[in-house]
Amino acid sequence: MNVNNQKNKTTKEKHIGITGNDLSLDDFILVARHKYKVFLTKEAKKRILKCRKVVDNLVEDEKVVYGLTTGFGSLANISISADKAEELQENLLRSHACGVGRPFSEEIVRGIMLLRVNTFAKGFSGIRLSAVETIIEMLNKGIYPFVPEQGSVGSSGDLCPLSHLFLVMIGEGEVFLERKRVCGAEAMKKLGIKPIKLTSKEGLALNNGTPVMTAIAAIAVYDSFNLIQHSIISSAITMEALKANSSALKEEIHLARPHQGQIRTAQILRKILRNSQLIDSNKKKVQDAYSIRATPVVIGASLDTLNYVKQVVDTEMNSATDNPLIFGENAYSGANFHGQPIALVMDFLGIAMSEIADLSERRISRLLDSSLNEGLPPFLINKPGLNSGLMIPQYTAASLVSENKVLAHPASVDSIPTCANQEDHVSMGTIAARKVLKIIFNVQNVIAIEMLTAAQALEMRIEYEKLLPGPVVTEVLKTIRTFVDYLEQDRVLYKDINKLSKAILERKLIKELSYNSEIA
Repeated sequence: MNVNNQKNKTTKEKHIGITGNDLSLDDFILVARHKYKVFLTKEAKKRILKCRKVVDNLVEDEKVVYGLTTGFGSLANISISADKAEELQENLLRSHACGVGRPFSEEIVRGIMLLRVNTFAKGFSGIRLSAVETIIEMLNKGIYPFVPEQGSVGSSGDLCPLSHLFLVMIGEGEVFLERKRVCGAEAMKKLGIKPIKLTSKEGLALNNGTPVMTAIAAIAVYDSFNLIQHSIISSAITMEALKANSSALKEEIHLARPHQGQIRTAQILRKILRNSQLIDSNKKKVQDAYSIRATPVVIGASLDTLNYVKQVVDTEMNSATDNPLIFGENAYSGANFHGQPIALVMDFLGIAMSEIADLSERRISRLLDSSLNEGLPPFLINKPGLNSGLMIPQYTAASLVSENKVLAHPASVDSIPTCANQEDHVSMGTIAARKVLKIIFNVQNVIAIEMLTAAQALEMRIEYEKLLPGPVVTEVLKTIRTFVDYLEQDRVLYKDINKLSKAILERKLIKELSYNSEIA
């Protein structure tokens, strides 16, 4: 994964063309997080216009089509006349905008809008080109609608949060503007965007589908690749500090059990630890504890999981997930809005990333325990007793790991019927995705604590034994010290943890490394 990679369809600086079929994870992050602008390709525009013509014909012919000439959900048997189309579609957004809780972040909301545009670009949704271009204008001008986090059961897609988002299109809803929550009409007027009137099929196209859970999932996947890279590096620093035995990294061992993540993790660790004077320096040590020896196995299994999850998310980002969908001259009612594919992989990812923190916390504990840390002082501090040193950051890591055990409980195994039992199985995919973001935040902080602890231990080791780590670890150690100082005596440490956590998120600790740190 490399946020700097540009695709052929990027035609000019900070603009990405939307085709409906080949939106990559890197593209997604460029738009959602880095605020690149988007445009529809010519072919996408043609598909949208062609599909809309079919919808207009179906309405004109007074065909009975779900959501076009009928009510919604269990009210699908109620016919709606063509002259009520605008009221029907706008009422859909108003009635479904009933979310609660904190608002989604700006990058998630931008990601949702991007994915909805990408769906419409496929040409199966029947929305007008002018409506799609209004969403693009909102995205490109930085409209940030207020969208509450809670309220989606993941089928029929993300009805509730999507309704909050797209109310702004019709001059309603709320928007964050200059850090204040204002009415949507005011924000649209200030940014020179004209609200639209919805017509047949459009409200349903806007609020029916999986872009909320998928946007969260895409961010989770991207950040998980980053965290696994950092977890490999933090484990390498710990291995240096604990004078690990390199036997467990031998290529032959991992080729004998050829899981690709395991092989790749061991390969990266061998690169990082090359030319170390500390590794294998304890000639009496036969083997290390599992938290050291099994690092390639555990991290590798999480990496394999992450690669699988990415495949599912890539597919979902480029899918048509609303209902009904238009093919040829016909509209078909299906269930592409059901979030089960995302729900399952988000639960899987939550478990996989929790294990990264589990292993990291065990290494932290080992570094601090003077009976296990190869002769270093208790809690890695001079004058222990007077000073607590790095005792308590391990408590924090233990707390985060324990919280992850609760968060990793799967959401997808639950289902509560809605809509008078018409929608009698739901995915809970958005809950699963939201939980993963919390897990990832916790993992990020555990890795930050390991880096803080391992850097302290390694510098003590160098001082005591006059042996040097490998060049890559030396490089990382120097970078860590640009963010946090060596701990001479007790000080407030939350700022150190926060600095390292932010540096991990922004990839500042590995950006300039002299070896290829990519894992994908």
